Amino acid sequence: MDVALQEARAAAARGEVPVGAAVVRDGTLVAQAGNRTREHNDPTAHAEILAIRAACKTEEAERLTGADMYVTLEPCAMCAGAISFARIRRLYFAAGDEKGGGVIHGPHFFSQPTCHHAPEIYEGLCESEASALLRNFFEAMR
Repeated sequence: MDVALQEARAAAARGEVPVGAAVVRDGTLVAQAGNRTREHNDPTAHAEILAIRAACKTEEAERLTGADMYVTLEPCAMCAGAISFARIRRLYFAAGDEKGGGVIHGPHFFSQPTCHHAPEIYEGLCESEASALLRNFFEAMR
């Protein structure tokens, strides 16, 4: 989660919403990313999507079966879909997202009958630090 938090801080420094993600396999960091939606003018450039793309490229594989993802904010429905299609084994996230989350809030993506794969989910890891990053970012924008 430390790498994901570093990516979130770097995203905030770029003016992006401070969300970071890391993909790990067998204790080894495979990929990491922070939000880049504004930089890339791409609404799909969420940290999770970018980390999955980088990990798939590194591993030269379409799926990341057996890999784990750490992310600083509860993934939205789009990112939950990508996590499912990538066959991520475990999802660890820091802060819940009552407004835009898709895992334990909102559509509960992994509980839907159309979901082909649901990772093990662990929430609340480093929650206070991730929440403070987000809160400070949005307070500064007001």
